[in-house]
This record gives sequence, C-alpha cells and structure tokens, in this order.
Amino acid sequence: MVHSGESNRARALAGEFQRHFDVEPDGVWRAPGRVNLIGEHLDYNNGLVLPFAIDRSAMVAVRLVPDREESDLTSTWIDPRTGEPARARLVVRDVQPGSVSGWASGPAGVAWALEQAAGVHVPAFELMLDSNVPVGSGLSSSHAVEVAVAMALNDLTNAGLSRRDLARVTQRAENEFVGAPTGIMDQSASLLATSGHAALLDCRTLEVEHIPLQLAEAGLRIVVVDTCVAHSNDDGGYAARRAACERGAAALGVESLGDLPVDADISDLDEATLPRVRHVLRERARVDAGVEHLRAGRWAELGKELTESHNSLRDDYQVSCPELDVAVERMLGAGALGARMTGAGFGGSAIGLVPADDLESVKVEVLAAFDERGWQSPRLFTVLPGPGASRVG
Repeated sequence: MVHSGESNRARALAGEFQRHFDVEPDGVWRAPGRVNLIGEHLDYNNGLVLPFAIDRSAMVAVRLVPDREESDLTSTWIDPRTGEPARARLVVRDVQPGSVSGWASGPAGVAWALEQAAGVHVPAFELMLDSNVPVGSGLSSSHAVEVAVAMALNDLTNAGLSRRDLARVTQRAENEFVGAPTGIMDQSASLLATSGHAALLDCRTLEVEHIPLQLAEAGLRIVVVDTCVAHSNDDGGYAARRAACERGAAALGVESLGDLPVDADISDLDEATLPRVRHVLRERARVDAGVEHLRAGRWAELGKELTESHNSLRDDYQVSCPELDVAVERMLGAGALGARMTGAGFGGSAIGLVPADDLESVKVEVLAAFDERGWQSPRLFTVLPGPGASRVG
C-alpha cells in the first residue's frame, strides 16, 4: 500500500502537470529506488540477490498525444545551466540509441525498447518527472525513472506486459539505449518488491521469494550514507568487472559464474580475473547464509555477512572508494551490526544495520569522519522496505 505522503506527491505532480501543459495527465505512476541488502554484482552473473524497495521513488505524470510527432518531457528539478526546469523535446520517429543524452535518455529508451522488444506502438507523450531518490547515490534512481515510465506506457497503450516483461524491457533500454551494461536486479526490485519484505530474486529466471524484513520489531534500522560521490554505470569500471566475470566463466567452461558451485576450484585463473571470480562465488555463499540468518532472526550474524561482503567488494572486486570505506568503518565503530557499500560502487551509498538506540551516534561519527578529511558532508537517512511500482493517480 502506498502511504499518504506518496498520494499527496501524486496529486501535487498532477497539478504541476496541468499548470505546465494546460491539461490533466492521463495518470500518475511511481516506482521506488532500492537497497540491495546483500548479493552485489551477482545479477549479471545469474546469481541470487536480496534487494528491497525503499520508501523513496520516482514519479511520472503522463499523457499520450498520438496526434503529434514530438514528445515533450519535463521535470520538477531545476537545470543549473538554465535556471529552468529540465526539459527535452523528442521527435518520435528519430528516437534511436545515441540520439538522446542526459536525464531524458531513460524515458526515451523505455519507449524505444517497448517498440523493439515487445512490438508496442508508443505514440508521442507529455511527461513530467519528480523524484526523491538521490541521483548518483547507488540507490537506483535512473532505474526508478525507467520503471515508472514503463508502467505508465504499458498501461496507456494497453500493452498488457507482465512485470517481469517490463523488467526485461527496461534492462534493454538501459543496456542498448542508455549504454550502461547493467544487470536486471534494479528494475526487478522496483517492479516485484512488496512492502515489509526483501525480495530474494533469481536473476536468471526472475523468480522471487518475499522474505519478511522485520526491522522495527527487532529494534533495528537500515541507515543509508549517501557519500555524495556520484557513481555511473556507463563510465567503464562496471563494464570491466562484467567482462572479467565473462572471461572467468569462459575459462571455467560455463555460461555464467552462476553455473559454478560456490566451492569451485578457480586457482588456475589469471591473477587479474581470479579475485573477481572469487568475489562472485563467495558473495553467492554470503547470500545463502544471509537469507538463513534473516529467516531465523539472527541479526548479528546477518550483520557479519554484510561486513564481509563489503570487504570482498573492497579487496577482490575493487569497486569501493575511500568515502565508502570510511562510512562503513565509522558505522561499525558506532554500533552497527554490519555495514557495506550497496550498488555498483565507485561512489554512491553505504548501508548499516543499526540498533535504533545507536542511530544518533552513527550519524555523529560518520559526519565527523567526513569533516575531518575535508570531504563533502554525506547525506544520512533511514529507509524502510516499501511497496513495488504502481499507479497512484
């Protein structure tokens, strides 16, 4: 169920849309960002991951305009270059990979992918975007936008695609249109999550098991430390890690690293590939252990798996950064049961599993650590496991 704050946002966005376009939207849709509790860089290796949708979302108001040749996209955020709301106009017949850059590439890519992958005719449309998922934070802000747009266009064109179909469509938009070689976890988490649960997602089949994530009952919170070090999945580092996994799978004679037993002998791999593959296999084992700890309410043991995940991402996968490492260290020192970077890395956010009584000390310690080093002050906030994408107006 969507809480009253989201409903109020939806009404406000519909009102902004009407003021801007001088007509009511056909509807309003929302899609949440996500936190991956554990299982990092496993989605493109056909592994199991354990994300949950967060209580922050992208929201779009949309109206189809089939009598026009040009889509008109705008946003509630101000473009610092112009001092005006960010805006893009796209000639529908000219929309192809490489033809759209910036924030509008996500919505444009979804429209393109719906036609390419599902044969859905998408006419021109008017769109207004609002999002409170921090951009570049590793909480899947861009995927939230794409999922919200996919939900809207699926409904308005009567395409009838399932949520799993939409996950594949938005992945194609991200891979082939935006140009980021991402896996399928983020879209799937946004589409398939349920409130109060983590989603144990098989990235090969998109089968999901919803596992209760009863944080409040256990006196715990998930703290997000957004380091404000912006990350991007299309800048080369992510692609290099994926390529290393593909090389490792080929050398070991399997289609993907998800096909290997977690205790496979990988000692013959070259020194550049071996640590990447080692992370994937050990992370798969950590997911299995973490799920069992979560089912049994063994929170301290779950926390240890989170911290081991971070150490592996730092040392074997080499996708952390000093800001993430310091955030994790200070959260652990201030009482967190476990902490790790979440998302692709190279910046973005860290999460901590924190007793409610230690929230203030965690905040003080992390802020002080960043201040001591002369770094930009991070954003700290708690998140709850919320519902998946839906129509809200």
